Amino acid sequence: MILNHFYFRAVLSVLVVCASAPCAAQTQQSTSAAGYNVQAWSSAKPVPALRLADLSGKVWRLADLRGKAVLINFWASWCEPCRAEMPSLQRLADQHPQDLVVLAVNLKESTQTVQQFVQRTALTLPVLPDPQGATARAWGVTVFPSTVLIDAQGKVHSVVQGELDWTGPEAKALLAPLFTAAASSR
Repeated sequence: MILNHFYFRAVLSVLVVCASAPCAAQTQQSTSAAGYNVQAWSSAKPVPALRLADLSGKVWRLADLRGKAVLINFWASWCEPCRAEMPSLQRLADQHPQDLVVLAVNLKESTQTVQQFVQRTALTLPVLPDPQGATARAWGVTVFPSTVLIDAQGKVHSVVQGELDWTGPEAKALLAPLFTAAASSR
């Protein structure tokens, strides 16, 4: 009984920490006081391929999205910061339908769980299940949410780890170079 109580408290502690900070799949990384941090993408690091089907079966490939800025958001419904930032990602996608694609890659959850979340939240942006986590691993994602920022030429600018209001001034500053690159590619 004491061991079960100890185990319950340990699990509860992890859940509380995960609900109040970015969730780490393997290691917890530090975040800024704002709840997120930005990591530059090394130009020497190759850009992984992206090929996933959304909930309706449409296959999304990063190479097919050239000419538009792309945000790839890695999330899970069990992650409170992921759930909290999802509405702002939807608003961002709605504000920029011509020059931005926002893809929400769900980590290792069942299709049913993902569909229920999408229905509850009325998401219309593409939600791409990653049932084995292979895509998240390929992109080096260990903190949730993490959002990869890619310009219209397919160049990765940075990765934002943690929750961010994607319609706020901090996000606008991060997104400006992506839109500049998209405008110059036309």
